[in-house]
Amino acid sequence: MRIMAVFAHPDDEIGCIGTLAKHAARGDEVMLVWTTLGELASQFGDAPHEEVTRVRREHGAWVAQRIGAQYHFFDMGDSRMTGSRAEALQLARLYATFRPNAVITWSDDHPHPDHRMTAKIAFDAITLARIPKIVNESGTGQPMPPAPDLGSPEGIESGEDVATLAALRDPVRFYQYYAPASPYPEVVVDVTDTIEAGADVMAYYHDFYKWAWTKDQYREGRAAIGRMAGAGAKYAEHFTLRVSHLPARPYLD
Repeated sequence: MRIMAVFAHPDDEIGCIGTLAKHAARGDEVMLVWTTLGELASQFGDAPHEEVTRVRREHGAWVAQRIGAQYHFFDMGDSRMTGSRAEALQLARLYATFRPNAVITWSDDHPHPDHRMTAKIAFDAITLARIPKIVNESGTGQPMPPAPDLGSPEGIESGEDVATLAALRDPVRFYQYYAPASPYPEVVVDVTDTIEAGADVMAYYHDFYKWAWTKDQYREGRAAIGRMAGAGAKYAEHFTLRVSHLPARPYLD
């Protein structure tokens, strides 16, 4: 199984890091994707964009290494995302390259516009990735933006020597962070076995951002979800599954 987590800013992934770590430990391929560098964080001050990029790549590499995942950064502009087709097309090309079976992202109603726009393009990109003429289009006469090089943390800067991408037509299950207003079915994942990976990632960002939020509070939040879910889950994470109709099953469970 291949799972891609698509979020706007480094640290957004904390809400699903236990789930990602659990899948990676099972042998599934996991990729963390951020649509922006989160460059407006006050910790960067007036640092040049090149320095922000360096630091954020270090953050992504550390988190990915901690849970056994790959990672990729886009640079769509912190607090400047629009949810445009062009943004979704960048992500669609990454889908066509990594070929995820499942995507995890933000809910549709989060107050931060980047979070909402990331959820929007993550969903839109599923359809765009299905159409060969779209996922391979150049559009403006400029070289087609390249398929991301998943073997290099530096990515590709030019549009040269671009291979034709195969459209992703397989079903993609679309998970979002739980939101009470969501009309979609809820999914709870037992992350008891990987709670420490999540706590470590939370603490890593805590040291950078100087949060008041602590590892103990992180664990308690996951414990509250576990208590709600029951069935012996000490710690859990909470999602919705965006589908119109769930597939048929042989029996109720």
